[in-house]
Amino acid sequence: MLLYIIRGIPGSGKSTLARKLAPDSNYAADDYFIGEDGVYRYDRYKLPDAHAYCYAKVEEAMTRGDEVVAVANTFTRRNEMEDYVLLAEKMGYTVNEIICKGKFKSIHNVPEKTIQAMKARFEY
Repeated sequence: MLLYIIRGIPGSGKSTLARKLAPDSNYAADDYFIGEDGVYRYDRYKLPDAHAYCYAKVEEAMTRGDEVVAVANTFTRRNEMEDYVLLAEKMGYTVNEIICKGKFKSIHNVPEKTIQAMKARFEY
């Protein structure tokens, strides 16, 4: 039982890697902002709801007993992973942290100013 925690700034390859490592069980807070029509509509005021949604999906996957689960969020601060690490321990999953450093275009058109701020606060 394995949980991949995939970290990195927007455009670093997190989502692509998550889909490769756990094709049927990969989650991100960004998923919350994708409507039934498939269109991504980010709302910063709903970010806490998005993270709660993501956590709940990971917990559901672990409760189902999915062998490999991946969560891909920016996790710029190390303490942002803590709830997932504690959940993994509780559910008997080994944690594998991966930091993505690719330089691709952000699929959600995150402004360059925001990306630079995330780079500045990223904790390794």
